[in-house]
Amino acid sequence: MVSNFRLNRSAFKAHTALEAANHAAYYKKLSWQERLQITAYLNSIAYNYPLNDPPRIDKTKFSAKSQGS
Repeated sequence: MVSNFRLNRSAFKAHTALEAANHAAYYKKLSWQERLQITAYLNSIAYNYPLNDPPRIDKTKFSAKSQGS
């Protein structure tokens, strides 16, 4: 099943530089685990998918190759 998840640009509002700086100070006080949870939540809002069921990566589109010397 192929789904297109597009960025919902209307999900968030623009902030001034001062407002953004205030947010940065708040997020820096959080642990990396808390910031990761917030990031997952915001991504689910922005791309409109269920928080507990994110889309899976199509691994057929990627390949790993070693760089020989």
